[in-house]
Amino acid sequence: MSRVRRRADVEGEESERLAPEAVKSGESRGRVFEETEHAYRTAFQRDRDRVVHSRAFRRLEYKTQVFIYHEGDHYRNRLTHTLEGSQIARTIARALRLNEELAEAVVLAHDLGHTPFGHAGERALNELLRGEGGFDHNRQSLRIVDLLEERYPGFRGLNLTDETREGILKHGCSWEHPVRVPELGRQPSLEAQVADFSDEIAYINHDLDDGLRSGLLRLDQLAEVSLWDETRRGVEDRLGDVGERVLRAQTIVALIDRLVTDLVESTAARLEATPLGNVDAVRAHRERLVGYGAELAGAKGKLKRFLHENLYLHPRVKNVSERASGILGELYAAYREDPKLLPERVRGHFEADGEPRAIADYIAGMTDRFALQEHAARTDHPDPLLEGCHAPG
Repeated sequence: MSRVRRRADVEGEESERLAPEAVKSGESRGRVFEETEHAYRTAFQRDRDRVVHSRAFRRLEYKTQVFIYHEGDHYRNRLTHTLEGSQIARTIARALRLNEELAEAVVLAHDLGHTPFGHAGERALNELLRGEGGFDHNRQSLRIVDLLEERYPGFRGLNLTDETREGILKHGCSWEHPVRVPELGRQPSLEAQVADFSDEIAYINHDLDDGLRSGLLRLDQLAEVSLWDETRRGVEDRLGDVGERVLRAQTIVALIDRLVTDLVESTAARLEATPLGNVDAVRAHRERLVGYGAELAGAKGKLKRFLHENLYLHPRVKNVSERASGILGELYAAYREDPKLLPERVRGHFEADGEPRAIADYIAGMTDRFALQEHAARTDHPDPLLEGCHAPG
């Protein structure tokens, strides 16, 4: 047996190891621009690596998850959220005998298109581009991997596989896109479905953790949420008196495990009850097959509603969101009024992409701190986001 494990060997192992409904690397539908295959890495390993080495991925370190970067060193940002989600995706995909590298690549790429200041920035750009096609971070993620990254001589973008791009699209492509989009069925691949749930599991749990750390959420509030309370009591029964910080951390760990376990077991039961046999049958199926059991799905929904009402709509978070929207609005207006404020490379895309879209691409790519610096430099207003908006603790 050769000591060298080549790509063809890995593809052969996948055919034997993965479930019939899993996407096999050797059966990828390919890339927009044909490329020679790598000697050792599969198509989806290359996708993953291209995303990780992109500039857009590095910028996620200074993009908001819930708390702006200057509010504390221990809060999650878009990068840490993405990494947490990718590891959850690998666990789920491995347990279900799906393609881990594809699920991981989708999660790593899914937030590349997020604006500075999180969903507040996304809403602001969507409003600014009303009549120009609007703005959506899933759409923007596809623009980044297909157009905006500049790393190769023969094409714009990262030239990812159709399977990874399918996972990024999520809800389909209802807008004009200058690059061929992958053919979509009723449903995406199981790996893309796993990526969606992994994203949700990650943000539910780390937003709980950050909300408690910040003081915006309280343990006595969470005691009214059955999924949290049951999980916390189980940890207390198992570990005894370990102190509040360890109890909180272990409750988060146990909650992630509970969600992942139910998702794996419920999905496996559906696949056994509905043996589809191949990826095409998954895409043609009338409903998604990855998901929780009915009981946990209901309890998880209540926990998400708690987060929405008590964290995402908290006055402190809303105040920062409103200020952030104003900053991006003023930046956009300044660039439209005087395009010479923009770098030459951005103005160079006006003809092909249109001035509004090219400016939106530039603003969406900013980190929180660069947007704050640009706002201070391009407008007459002092930076409002740095004044008195820190979360407590």
